[in-house]
Amino acid sequence: MNTRKSSFSYDDILTCSHGDMFGQGNAQLPLPPMLMFHRITAISETGGEYGKGYVRAEFDVTPELWFFKCHFEGDPVMPGCLGLDALWQMTGFFLGWLGEPGRGRAISCGEVKLTKMVTPETKLVEFGVDFKRVIRGRLVLGIGDGWANADGEPSYKASDLRVGLFQEKA
Repeated sequence: MNTRKSSFSYDDILTCSHGDMFGQGNAQLPLPPMLMFHRITAISETGGEYGKGYVRAEFDVTPELWFFKCHFEGDPVMPGCLGLDALWQMTGFFLGWLGEPGRGRAISCGEVKLTKMVTPETKLVEFGVDFKRVIRGRLVLGIGDGWANADGEPSYKASDLRVGLFQEKA
């Protein structure tokens, strides 16, 4: 029976940001302001679009967020790369949650499509990654498709997100 947690609060994910959740040298989330979600609402190693697991997270949007001040003056929007980074962060977290060793690094993605802007008026961004495959070999590699909804409307889609876990050589 799986006894791992299936959701994580902001305080929980900050524990991961400090390197204390999966152990030193293993998957770690960035600290704010680069941490791009506030909670993980669901995570499972089964289910999702491909039956290989999924992770869901939420990001609370406020007009005071750092990127609105500089991207762009007079026309503030969340940079698309930050939404993509949220999906990579979630993919690395998933691999650590599975118990796989190593430090997470984004490797690539396939097609990225941005369809709705996240603006200071947006209240909530929901993110999801549905896993296609986890490869366990010399390199642990997670592959999945990601998406984001801004206030319930599709905002991002990214295919073939790839995150690897790399171990330090002794």
